[in-house]
Amino acid sequence: MKTTWTAPSAGLRLAGAIGAIVLVLDQFTKWAALEHLLAPPRLIEVAPFLNLVLGFNTGVSFGLLENDSAYGPWLLSGAALLVVAVLVVWAARSDSRAEAASFGAIAGGAVGNVMDRLRQGAVTDFIDLHAFGWHWPTFNVADIGITGGVGLLLVSGLWPRQTGKQS
Repeated sequence: MKTTWTAPSAGLRLAGAIGAIVLVLDQFTKWAALEHLLAPPRLIEVAPFLNLVLGFNTGVSFGLLENDSAYGPWLLSGAALLVVAVLVVWAARSDSRAEAASFGAIAGGAVGNVMDRLRQGAVTDFIDLHAFGWHWPTFNVADIGITGGVGLLLVSGLWPRQTGKQS
């Protein structure tokens, strides 16, 4: 029996490329944050509304589901990797570039945060936005990928899909 190889779909290739970019940027910026913000602990003011300050999140986005259990990182990582597996399947089946890019950004961000969780028990956050008395929870590039991917997915759902060839 001869096994044949099938090239990955265009959606899967695009999702993989976007996911890899998000993952590499996330891990590089977290490394830089740890190198420059950890010892001594410091805050760098980049703009009147933006600081770089090191934080560690044992929960999910914005500190939700935060816990100090030894199993917490493993459970959250397992759930995140299950979501990533579903996103890979959806990207492979998608004929929409916006959807595939969204799935890739979300998956890349999720994998970046899983790597932190498994390596150090918490996710490294360092971007601190604040303005007009409003203060957003500290976040990272993976969170930008996840949030941007979800946003793009929502916006792309507003337009009807084209099926077949246009005349």
